[in-house]
Amino acid sequence: MDIKNAPLINREISWLYFNDRVLQEAADPTVPLIERIKFLAIFSSNLDEFYRVRVATLTRLANLNERSKEILGYNPKKLLSQIKNIVVKQEKKFNNLYENIIVKQLAEEKIFLLNDKQLNVTRGEFVKGFFREKLLSTLVPIMLDDELPMPELRDRAIYFFVRLTKNKKSRFALIEFPDNLSRFLVLPETNNLKFIILLDDIIRYSLEDIFFIFEHDSIEAYSLQLTRDAELDLDKEVSEKFIDALSKSLQKRRKGKPMRLLYDSEMPPDMVGYLLKKMKLEKSSLIPGNRYHNFKNFISFPNIGRPDLEYKKNQALPVDSLSFGKSLMGLIAKKDYLISTPYQSFDYVIHFLREAAIDPKVREISITVYRLAENSKIIHALINAAKNGKKVTCLVELRARFDEQNNIYWSNKLEEEGVTVLYGIDGYKVHSKICLVTRMEKGKPMHYACLSTGNFNEKTASIYADHSILTANKKITTDLVAIFRALSRGVLPKGLKTLIVSPIDSRPAIYKLIDNEMRIAKTGKRAYMILKMNSLADEQMINKLYQASNAGVKIRIIVRGMCCLIPGIKGFSENIEVISIVDKYLEHARVHIYGNGGKELIYLTSADFMTRNIENRVEVGFPVLDDDLRKEIRDIIDIQLSDNTKARDITGNNINRYHKTQAEVLTRAQIDIYTYLKNKNLTN
Repeated sequence: MDIKNAPLINREISWLYFNDRVLQEAADPTVPLIERIKFLAIFSSNLDEFYRVRVATLTRLANLNERSKEILGYNPKKLLSQIKNIVVKQEKKFNNLYENIIVKQLAEEKIFLLNDKQLNVTRGEFVKGFFREKLLSTLVPIMLDDELPMPELRDRAIYFFVRLTKNKKSRFALIEFPDNLSRFLVLPETNNLKFIILLDDIIRYSLEDIFFIFEHDSIEAYSLQLTRDAELDLDKEVSEKFIDALSKSLQKRRKGKPMRLLYDSEMPPDMVGYLLKKMKLEKSSLIPGNRYHNFKNFISFPNIGRPDLEYKKNQALPVDSLSFGKSLMGLIAKKDYLISTPYQSFDYVIHFLREAAIDPKVREISITVYRLAENSKIIHALINAAKNGKKVTCLVELRARFDEQNNIYWSNKLEEEGVTVLYGIDGYKVHSKICLVTRMEKGKPMHYACLSTGNFNEKTASIYADHSILTANKKITTDLVAIFRALSRGVLPKGLKTLIVSPIDSRPAIYKLIDNEMRIAKTGKRAYMILKMNSLADEQMINKLYQASNAGVKIRIIVRGMCCLIPGIKGFSENIEVISIVDKYLEHARVHIYGNGGKELIYLTSADFMTRNIENRVEVGFPVLDDDLRKEIRDIIDIQLSDNTKARDITGNNINRYHKTQAEVLTRAQIDIYTYLKNKNLTN
């Protein structure tokens, strides 16, 4: 099969339709109202990152040379035009949803979002008092001058573009919003009616206090937000041939190039034209938006109404027979344990490290970290271990996109406290989530491990659905010893027997597993695979899945984000079905299930089917060897495959139709998994 002729959805277009699924959650009337606002915030934040990284890369490629079309197999300029058309439609959907539905439903709950024109005298005085006490000293307008260049706008900051008019003559200014204050001010309640005003409208209401020294007949202000090239992540999936040229050009650039100017669509055309000329932007960079930008702040929208306007926060479930009052290593020595967050408590992982930190028999702790919580309990446990005389080695990936500064801070902190800090392997990000504890027992070193599909991050563990395994199985720990030994020398681990590690093993190991299913199918026996991941974009892997489909292997895929594979295409993917689940938790686990002629093989991994995960990162996949845990993971996956409430069908037409099953009973995976684990714990 020729991969050039294989049907594929462009990864950027596929990603945009993933973000549309997020917008679907904001539009879903069965989702609690405050949660719908949070989904608007997630949609907005996702789109910011998309422009900073993906659109930035495409723009550089489009500007590089005409040969980019030949090398990439598509026209970057044409793709950028497609992206803009989709984004403009999504922004209109977003604006309509917020202004005409969400705001009205808040009003039905007696929660009113007031703007600067809707304040009565009493509330106006309250706002003015807040403005003068908290805001005025932080606002210093930048007066624009035709003779001077436009000042550099900060990436993703909110600005007001202000025009003061006197005798038909205009004077322009910029006001940058402070980022150390809440975006929302709750006003005094009146007759059981609740009121909120945004920082934006507080500033609008107080413009006269800011520009009092300038005579003017009128004053108007419109919001704008600039998204810049994030610069740091030069995506090797594009083409290795471009990387050197792009790296050199970025080293010379102090500030990322503007990628998108989101502006209030009510802004008069002459003001838009002034900005374009002054900022030297192309029209293609303009995205008309609504009155309010940087919607990611709405993730903190205050719930001043009923508790049921938000999702009920479920109490994290215990893991059967895994006790905080006993030695975890003593329990792990006897059997493996599975922790499925956020349904079950991430505290078990922290407790595992705390125990290792104080156990006098523990000699070493080795761990890889990618994204850490702001006040990381993981880091504190490692520091305490070092203080207690343990040899602690922590590999910190400094290039975790948008977490670079945080990881630099923690790496310095660890070094100060005596922890050996490693910074990975030259040319490869270390994205694996592995931890190994070495304990002396009867004069011999025994190893205990935690391997996960998600980050060692207690904050994200409360909203990311992941699996972690605690094990002392020698097949796994022996390979982990070899992996950490290699990482400490700055080289890639080789010759492993049980674990599947990118970039050495992943592609050949997965191909071997797929080939095995193809051989089984050709004998007439039932052959199948169930694959769950965040993203599916690697073209060689997609081609391999198409081959398996043509060989009669039944393939079911659960993918949260982008999916470049197109299911149901005759001659390619007739035996492939793909769904995507977007719900209250972020589906982050990577699970592979292979039929293997009736003796199922189940793997968990930190890697997606993306070229970067397979070839450019150090990832670790690990088999689930315990029969009880294998059944539990299989049951969870079966629940997800049965979802007919929050699952969407992924098809070539990108319409995100909700997945329907023949079952009369509604299945909502994230609710039913919690119930399954709760009931399982009660019966054991």
